[in-house]
Amino acid sequence: MNVPESIELTAAQLRHTDSAKWSTFPPDVLPLWVADMDYAIAPSITKALTGQLSRSIGYLPLGNDPMVSSLLRAKLEGQGLVGLPENGWAHFVSGVVQGLYAAVLGLAEVGDEVITHVPIYPPFLSAITDHGRVAKQVRLIESHEGWQIDFTAMEAAVSSKTRLLMLCHPHNPTGRLWTRSELSQLADFAERHNLYVVTDELHADLTLDGKFIPFASVASMALRERTLTLTGPCKTYNTAGLGIGVIVSHNTDLIKRVKKAIAGTAGHPGAMSVAMWRAALQDDGQWLTTVLQMLRDRRSQLTTFVRERLPSVRYVPPQSTYLAWLDYRAHPRASEDIYNILLNEAKVALNPGPVFGTGYKGFVRLNFATSQTILGEALERLATIEPTRSVSACSY
Repeated sequence: MNVPESIELTAAQLRHTDSAKWSTFPPDVLPLWVADMDYAIAPSITKALTGQLSRSIGYLPLGNDPMVSSLLRAKLEGQGLVGLPENGWAHFVSGVVQGLYAAVLGLAEVGDEVITHVPIYPPFLSAITDHGRVAKQVRLIESHEGWQIDFTAMEAAVSSKTRLLMLCHPHNPTGRLWTRSELSQLADFAERHNLYVVTDELHADLTLDGKFIPFASVASMALRERTLTLTGPCKTYNTAGLGIGVIVSHNTDLIKRVKKAIAGTAGHPGAMSVAMWRAALQDDGQWLTTVLQMLRDRRSQLTTFVRERLPSVRYVPPQSTYLAWLDYRAHPRASEDIYNILLNEAKVALNPGPVFGTGYKGFVRLNFATSQTILGEALERLATIEPTRSVSACSY
């Protein structure tokens, strides 16, 4: 595959009505919010989509696409997710969010408790509460060494009504890549309390530092039978408009259970989505390698700017994803709505902290998967609302 000379797109190329990211706010606002990358998609995917149009966009054969299933299985095994059954180990859905809802509906009853860590990608919380389950939000520990799991708080939160642990790995919005030790502690916790586990591993291929380890690969054989893994290609390959994801388990009965919970309501992937994922799984990796280096460069650009020009912001560089979790609580105007200050005065659209869990006023999430030029301009705008007096250092 030939990687295009410029994967980065300009604001003029991006600002069109087909893009929610670039059309939601007025033209004078730079959008660094929703998790789309401002990059051209891989040429192999463009070619596959064009080819699919020349063949068929009708109904797919019933069941999972054999080629995608085979390629995906090999990929997951390469990451360490081994021992999957020969058949019935996967159910394809129209996105990982549908998988979150399926897990909650299939594995917990109305009134049951579901534990998850906050801050967290908002659909984790809505998947719990939209259908009458109870969200037990366990706050991560803030540290200069990076966000940490509070296992003591988890023990305090669990009860006889708790049925499910929802894990985001790598973590959105902090970008933490949970270590083998942390995953093993989580597995021990889930097993001791007889919990089901659903682990969203959508951002696994966007690991910038370290090595991604699937949760189920560290679980005991018994816990693997109570675990669902969610993944998909749309974040890695910047194809969110072609919704597709998969629910994976070592337990075929668990797959059947969650399929039944969403039968007739969740939809299914279309021909173009399947063609896209097939191409992504067959891609030679050059495009992704290039993108990962670009993300590391943009992370360095952000980190340097925060340290030198945004003294009121505390931030730990993410180990994975292209998302940065910025803490503005030391800002002199922190008692106000910092999201709207940044939007209306700095003209930068980010994601507001409170939607990621209770108690996150003063935080915002920034998407740095854009060009050096766009990120640089956005950061300069953020600097315009910084105080002239000194504030505390920008680390925890």
